Amino acid sequence: MESMVTKKQSTMVQNFWAGKKVLITGHTGFKGSWLTLWLNMLGATVSGFALEPFSQNDNFVLTGLETKINHHIGDIRNYNSLQEFFRKVNPEIVFHLAAQPLVRESYNDPKATYDINIGGTVNMLECCRHTDSAKVIINVTTDKCYENNEWVWGYRENDRLGGYDPYSSSKACSELVSEAYRKSFFNPDSYALHGKSLATARAGNVFGGGDWQTDRIVPDCIRALEHGEPIIVRSPQAIRPWQHVLEPLSGYLQLAEKMYNNPRVYAGAYNFGPTDSSFLSVGSLVDQIVKTWGHGSWLDHSKPDAPHEANILKLDITKAKSYIGWSPKWDITTAITETVTWYQQYQTTNIYNLCTTQITDYMNNMS
Repeated sequence: MESMVTKKQSTMVQNFWAGKKVLITGHTGFKGSWLTLWLNMLGATVSGFALEPFSQNDNFVLTGLETKINHHIGDIRNYNSLQEFFRKVNPEIVFHLAAQPLVRESYNDPKATYDINIGGTVNMLECCRHTDSAKVIINVTTDKCYENNEWVWGYRENDRLGGYDPYSSSKACSELVSEAYRKSFFNPDSYALHGKSLATARAGNVFGGGDWQTDRIVPDCIRALEHGEPIIVRSPQAIRPWQHVLEPLSGYLQLAEKMYNNPRVYAGAYNFGPTDSSFLSVGSLVDQIVKTWGHGSWLDHSKPDAPHEANILKLDITKAKSYIGWSPKWDITTAITETVTWYQQYQTTNIYNLCTTQITDYMNNMS
């Protein structure tokens, strides 16, 4: 495999990941595909367990990742199938990203949301518990796992968990399940007995190339812009912690390395959010996307009887900065530019090369 990583970064990151056996659940999804590609670049032996990609224009499909990793289609709710895959690949590091990730879909199908986001977490942790090779486990949840009091300050990792809607509460439950497993089975104080380190990662509103899910503002923008239609915006005043997908993924990678080398110290929960300048209203984000795209417009379709969604949500990332030395690298303008570039070129450009170039550019900004 030809590496796209600079000499400086290969010393800092690639030497650790080269040859590591990594299992990613949800690897065909938006975040999962970018993480899979990044780890593949770094020389890891990547295995993935997930449902089929959402569309033929997904990042996973266009980058040809199916031929570059140990790719397996499966449902995280099927414990026996997942356990068989664990036994087959014997992972050292597990990233759990398989999820039902949409707030509005959780109103449509709450049972599936809970089955996937809670039951899937239990299945993954049970497989890790019974897999001797598994040393590092990172359960990727969401910033929406907090009980949202509409504070203007950021939530910290020790703030109360909760959730108004089924999606948010399911992710809070996934956090609680992880905490119970960490205390009961993977306790740092008894690491010598079990040999496992478990963390959870809570990221903000993530966007980037290759996401085509419904009811996400950036894919909704792109679909409208491609068809020359006005963008429909449900909650233009809502404030969110926007960040490019590579930002939290870099945090997951750094956290996993820390956990592998010092498992007792780095187990726990971590926020991975943007700087204050990237906390924007939905309307402001759409304005910047339209400006970067070159043309377009949007319409406010706020409805008073719409399903509840938070008006303001911020993360405090002090712990990730202090404990693992992670910090965001791209401002909101760069994040939007890189994202729009992907969508404007995906039909005419080699997407694997485009993505690896974006990852390499991002890594060159890492200290």
